[in-house]
Amino acid sequence: VVRRAQGEPDLLYIDLHLVHEVTSPQAFDGLRASGRTVRRPDLTLATTDHSVPTTDWSLPIADPVAARQVAQLEANCAEFGIVCHGRNSPGQGVIHVMGPESGATQPGMTVVCGDSHTATHGAFGALAFGIGTSEVMNVLATQCLLQNKPQTYRVEVTGSLKAGVSAKDLILAFIARIGTGGGT
Repeated sequence: VVRRAQGEPDLLYIDLHLVHEVTSPQAFDGLRASGRTVRRPDLTLATTDHSVPTTDWSLPIADPVAARQVAQLEANCAEFGIVCHGRNSPGQGVIHVMGPESGATQPGMTVVCGDSHTATHGAFGALAFGIGTSEVMNVLATQCLLQNKPQTYRVEVTGSLKAGVSAKDLILAFIARIGTGGGT
């Protein structure tokens, strides 16, 4: 925690910022528009992920929007000094997989990425958040994230489960009862 003030979100220092081609173009544009740079390019790692084909990489990317996203990520990373595992890099891969595979994700780290699957880094002992494009820009500029302390919620299950009922069934029943914080 970099800063904590009553009634305000905590300001958390981010140890690893993972970036991909879908949620970052507007963030880089925002940095340029405000005359800012990337605070810690050494703690930022990028890969082409969502817009690359999964077959025959010798062919060009057929979708022109996807091709522009990939080219823009590579250009943005070159401009701002960020290591980018582009389309032809051996380190390229799914953003929430390549961090752990490369050893970049480590226990005890704070990790962010503009990808909803980022929380999977928690399996490696990291505190990880999927963030939106505005937050991507803010983390690029400051290496920090505003975050409210999550509330706790306790559920107690007593008794025995019927045959064929598992923990997953309980979780789904709880979600049906209390809802989720977003879509399904």
